[in-house]
Amino acid sequence: MQTALVLCLSLTAVGADDRPCVIVVSGAPGSSEYAAQFRKWAGLWQDAATKSQAEAIMIGLSQDPGPSDRDRLRTALTEQAKAGTSPLWLVLIGHGTYDGREAKFNLRGPDVTDVELAEWLAPLKRPVAILNCASSSGPFLNRLSGENRIVITATRSGHEQNFTHFAQFLAEAIADPRADLDKDGQVSLLEAFLTASSGVREYYKSHAQIATEHALLDDNGDKLGTPPEWFQGVRATQRAKNGAALDGLRAHQFVLIPSARERAIPTAIREKRNQLEFAIATLREGKAKLSEDEYYRRLETQMVELARLYRDLESSAKADPATTEP
Repeated sequence: MQTALVLCLSLTAVGADDRPCVIVVSGAPGSSEYAAQFRKWAGLWQDAATKSQAEAIMIGLSQDPGPSDRDRLRTALTEQAKAGTSPLWLVLIGHGTYDGREAKFNLRGPDVTDVELAEWLAPLKRPVAILNCASSSGPFLNRLSGENRIVITATRSGHEQNFTHFAQFLAEAIADPRADLDKDGQVSLLEAFLTASSGVREYYKSHAQIATEHALLDDNGDKLGTPPEWFQGVRATQRAKNGAALDGLRAHQFVLIPSARERAIPTAIREKRNQLEFAIATLREGKAKLSEDEYYRRLETQMVELARLYRDLESSAKADPATTEP
């Protein structure tokens, strides 16, 4: 079930005609103060897209007359469904609402609901990361969670309706070397999520306020999500009471700005590495269900295969110094 998904989660484009796309939607600000903040955070995402050589589509900032922002978003997603296989990032910055039945992201003009966004995303077969940084965004996780997707929301429910600060910290983290928690020279979406969540906690602590937002991450399609507090480093260490699988493995393979070393790895080898690393992590999670002998037999097989892959990569790097980082 997992192999096909992991194979799709390649980190970089395979060519100029098949490159990642970042769609940033700035919602209705409601005030000049929020408008300035939304524009600044959207600009950080645009800068990150430029660094990654990804296509950037900005919605909600232009004053040009024409289709509503809702229609612009729908059109952009329709076009991306026809595009390549590289990842699509959808970033929603703004305000949201929830009436107990329907969650909305507030746009200039008609809003977009969680149900509508699910319908528009359904035709996409490429890997997708949906980052809803708005208030009342929690219901979007349940609605959008699925295969080949990573969903992050700024709140854990639709009832957390106050303005969220998560958008700021996530926009700042995605290209910040300080967010590289495992020191591999690049910032994964998981690392950005954890760094942003830490920033949110510090914000409320420094202002002596009770936190009114609690972010969640879902990347295994179970519609549950995992809070940042469950992670130690880049690994989720707490267990759900119902035994549900934890999130984070795929999000840690999802990188917007890959390192020079990562860019140099051929796509097929990168996919094989991701597959092996995911399989090893999954095996470790299920250790309690296996006998000790069976667990270590499987682990040894996978670790040897991964070691051979890294050995071949190192040999290639030594043969071609241009593939190594300065």
